[in-house]
Amino acid sequence: MNVLKIWMVILMDMIILWSAWIVTAILLIIFINRKTLLQAILSFLFMQVPTWLFGALVVQGGLIEYPVGILEMAYKASFTFEFFIFPAVSAIFNVHFPKQKSWLVKSIYTLSFPTVITIIEVVLEKHTELIKYVNWTWYLSFISITFTLLISYWFYLWFFKKIKEMYK
Repeated sequence: MNVLKIWMVILMDMIILWSAWIVTAILLIIFINRKTLLQAILSFLFMQVPTWLFGALVVQGGLIEYPVGILEMAYKASFTFEFFIFPAVSAIFNVHFPKQKSWLVKSIYTLSFPTVITIIEVVLEKHTELIKYVNWTWYLSFISITFTLLISYWFYLWFFKKIKEMYK
């Protein structure tokens, strides 16, 4: 590949990255209101911990590579996904979780988030330099995303239950 083609690939990948930041910010504005802002902030901040840990483990373990990214010199995993996109998705997931609905609705809701994220990740893996599976597959992403979202939701429930108990 010549130098011009390489720069064009990097440019397109950076446009995708910055577009993801913009779309995610818009989704937060649409789905998080003043009433749910505290819950969203807690969910967002909490999710940064497991995503940082899992992201660092898969990159250090040689399972996934992120050839192009923001802060790639300082952080080898995906800063965009682990510190902004996935925490934002978690905030929306937790705040809008259908607590009062049937088990079936809860299951569909829970599985829809990792399904969409995994489909986007597979498309990016096949057509960009933003992510490359080394010793990884889409179903490991699906499982880890589902597991991490559930951990975040369980923490969310636990935390706000404790807060309510404190102020009874």
